[in-house]
Amino acid sequence: MPETSFYAKAMRGTPRLVRRWLMLGQAAPDRLAMILADTSRLAGLGEPQVEPDGRCLREWSSNCQPPLWAARTAVFLLIQMPARPIPDDDEEACAWAYCWLRNRDFQSLDDAHAALPDHLREPLADALDAAWVDQDALRLI
Repeated sequence: MPETSFYAKAMRGTPRLVRRWLMLGQAAPDRLAMILADTSRLAGLGEPQVEPDGRCLREWSSNCQPPLWAARTAVFLLIQMPARPIPDDDEEACAWAYCWLRNRDFQSLDDAHAALPDHLREPLADALDAAWVDQDALRLI
């Protein structure tokens, strides 16, 4: 796959999801790590193999690839925030869209678009289309 593929962009954007959670979460990094892990378990988004701490979140928010459960849970939590954050760039938008599709089961692309909160429909429109195509290609394998 070329480096500009949707999946490559989404994976490069996942550290930004954790960074956004660290920036917008209103608690100390250790507490935010605990919230992320507990939410992941409770929402069925993944099972952390080790209990993360603030140091882990800071590492995952740099250029280190976070575990998928952490990225998925960050999107889950960010979407619910009153601050209504949106992605800053294409890679982050791809990560949001990738996690959005992984977090829920949609019957169609239209359903996935319609389920987005209003403030994310425009910023994620193109990325969600690309995520759907990428996900569809994987179903054919």
